[in-house]
Amino acid sequence: MYGLKTEWHFDSAHFLADYHGKCENLHGHRWRVVAYLRTDALGAAGTERDMVMDFGAFKRAVREECDALDHTFLVEEGTLAPATVAALEAEGFSLTVLPFRTTAENLARHICGRLRDRGLPCAQVDVYETPLNCATYLAD
Repeated sequence: MYGLKTEWHFDSAHFLADYHGKCENLHGHRWRVVAYLRTDALGAAGTERDMVMDFGAFKRAVREECDALDHTFLVEEGTLAPATVAALEAEGFSLTVLPFRTTAENLARHICGRLRDRGLPCAQVDVYETPLNCATYLAD
């Protein structure tokens, strides 16, 4: 088994609906994302011969997925009143409405899925919401 690992980060705000504690309030994180690729065989020909994949392409894909979430307000679909969403958008705020609760666990799953959709053999994504607290998603 062969693997690659790279990481990037993004800054965003979120809140957790139906949570009883500090995280029910709007707050932000510098999210650290560590992505892992796994494959049984290395490339057989061309520029990626004897590689899992080109590191540059891997890093670019992870950065693009993180950049799509950078400096935006991550909102779980249906947790804010439509008038609130409209008011925030009218003020020029960047919102990313997601169909899941914006936990580190779900963000790890989301990013792994996005990388897999790009054809990368993503096996695991770790998302740190603080330097010491990390959630992991392991793909099947």
